[in-house]
Order: sequence, then C-alpha cells, then structure tokens
Amino acid sequence: MNAESLDLMIIVPALLAGLLVLLTHVPLGAQVLRRGIVFIDLAIAQIAALGVIIAGAVDLDPQGWAVQGAAAMAAVLGAVLLTWTEKRWPEVQEAQIGVMFILAATAGLLLVAHNPHGGEHLQDLLAGQILWVRYQQLLLPAIGTVLICALLYRLGDRLSRLAFYLVFALAVTASVQLVGVYLVFTSLIVPALAVRHYSARRRLWLAYLVGAGGYASGLVLSTLYDLPSGALIVWCLTLLAMLVYALGPRPGAHSVVPKH
Repeated sequence: MNAESLDLMIIVPALLAGLLVLLTHVPLGAQVLRRGIVFIDLAIAQIAALGVIIAGAVDLDPQGWAVQGAAAMAAVLGAVLLTWTEKRWPEVQEAQIGVMFILAATAGLLLVAHNPHGGEHLQDLLAGQILWVRYQQLLLPAIGTVLICALLYRLGDRLSRLAFYLVFALAVTASVQLVGVYLVFTSLIVPALAVRHYSARRRLWLAYLVGAGGYASGLVLSTLYDLPSGALIVWCLTLLAMLVYALGPRPGAHSVVPKH
C-alpha cells in the first residue's frame, strides 16, 4: 500500500481504541512511577490475559461478557494478592510482581500447549490486534473508561493501595483485549517517563499528546508498510517520547519523587 491508496477510515476504530486506553493509562502510569511499582502493569496485564486464556480453554464466546468477566476476575484476584504480598513483604514487592508476571505468562503457555491455534491466540494477547478492532468492541471499554476517569478525577492520589490496585486491574482488563500486553505497558509507562521533568500543569496533556501521536503514527505506518501495528506503535510512541524528553527541562527542575 502507498500513501495515495491509504484509506484513513480503516484506522479510525483502532485509533479510538488507543485513545480510550490512553485516557486511563496515562494518569495511572504517572501514579505507578510515583509509587515505584513500575512492573505491576506487566504483571496485572499478563494475569488478565491468563483469564482470557482460561475462558477460551472452557469454550466461552471470545466476544462475550463471560470472557470479560473472567479477565476482570483474574486481574482483581491478582491485584488483591499483590496488595497482600506488599503488606507481608514490602521490601521485595517489585520482585514479587516479577514472579507473578512470570507465573501468569508460563501458565498461559501451559494452557495453550495442546491447542492448535494456541500460539496465535497467545501472540494476539501479547502484541494485540489493534488494527482489526471494530466499533462495537469499544462500547464496554468506553463505559469502563468513563467510570475509571471519574474515579481518578475525584480521588487521584488519595486512593489507598488496595483501591489503586483494583482500579488498575479493571483498567488493564479491557485494554489487554483491545491492544495487547505490550501496548498496555507502553501506554502506561512511556508517556509518564517522557514528561516526568516537566511542570505539573503540563505533564498530563503532554503525556496524552505523546501517546496519541505514537498511536496515530504507528497505525498509519503499519497500514502503509504492512507491518505489525502493535509493535510499530510501541516504537513510534517510544521515539516520540524520547524526543519530548530531550526537548524538555533538565532533571531536577520538576522531577517526580517516588513515594515510599
């Protein structure tokens, strides 16, 4: 495909899916950096993906509410478990998050081991199939996004650790099925890293612009050159974030101090 034949309408549903993900993940990502639990998003996203795999293993409709419920339940249980481990062994919480991630990832591999389409399904959950998202798939995530954004606006940093983990788990649940594990992590962490030294009043909208620019450019380029959309968005978003960081204030001016 070339620029003359590119139909931008093809990527509109995918771009809307990316923007929905960014609406919740940008403010959540900023909190993840402040709380010093960077890899929680990978762990919870992988646990939510495991819920989807389990639902598929028992032949639930992949587009039905039961799969959404299975993913949400898995993510919430993971969030509750991480809250407990932090209370019990706070000094090694990041290591425990890593263990949770690897257990969920390998459990998924075991569950799809005898499925002839298991490898493809696992790849879809990791890298996503954002370019093939359809408008009807956006309704439930849109409702969830509105509710989560309202909660974050009202409470923000006042969320307790358990409440934060639960909100985080629910946000990630829908996102994993829309864009995949890789883009969930990228959407959470990369924009927050790019703007961490900017003034507080500029961080949020700049992070949203970085995320939106990364999704838009990645989708256009992947359509033009027939490349995997999720992987290309990760690279476009990261390169744009590096540019914004390089053009921003030097470390120390408005840096974020992690909370302990």
